[in-house]
Amino acid sequence: MRANIAVSSLRHWANVALGAVLPARCLGCGVVVERPGTLCPACWRTIDFLAPPLCACCGMPFEVDPGEAALCGACLAHKRHFARARAVFRYSEASRRLILGFKHGDRLQGTKAYAAWMARAGAELLADASLLVPVPLHWTRLFMRRYNQAALLANALATASGVPCVPDLLLRKRRTPSQGRLNAAERRRNVRDAFAPSAGAARRIRGARVLLIDDVFTTGATVDACAKVLIESGAAHVDVLALARVVRPQPFG
Repeated sequence: MRANIAVSSLRHWANVALGAVLPARCLGCGVVVERPGTLCPACWRTIDFLAPPLCACCGMPFEVDPGEAALCGACLAHKRHFARARAVFRYSEASRRLILGFKHGDRLQGTKAYAAWMARAGAELLADASLLVPVPLHWTRLFMRRYNQAALLANALATASGVPCVPDLLLRKRRTPSQGRLNAAERRRNVRDAFAPSAGAARRIRGARVLLIDDVFTTGATVDACAKVLIESGAAHVDVLALARVVRPQPFG
């Protein structure tokens, strides 16, 4: 994993060097912009940045304000192991280009900007955190992808916030099938017992206030499975911060 992080760091600095001699491009559409790591005005208007009112637990946006401590239907139906989850923007057709380019297309030049956006969206969570921990990839996926996008975000967020990052605190014990076509219940079953603390992690976890970092929050099944492991290993508190969030109609009850 450390070798992959080193390769990703080299790739990042290579992008920085290229940026010094090539014009800055919009992270969304590629048109020339004034500063690297930014969106053009047209792309900025298409991104739906999330803001209150939100579910007090998972951060699902509400159309009307039901009160400060209100929970969405999903959080009422299934108690979470994390306390709070927040995200920067809604996962939409427009933001999907940013996510997929970052996740699968080696478009890492936006990492610093994404971390700055996350620092603003998750300011309250960062203020309470003692550790940043990215959601891990299985080693086979890490080998194929060459980097863990959640770890890149966590490391950049650590630089921006001063909260230390431990990129290898958690391990993904087994390679879970893709969750893309699974519903919420199937996703929970898919990631059950998929995560574990890495060797020697118990000392770092015990009593820690962990902020889990991921790229996309869909139903919360993956981060909740990670949070369960952390709480069972002695973490005092677990929150979640993601770059994007899937917003779907929520069941009640």
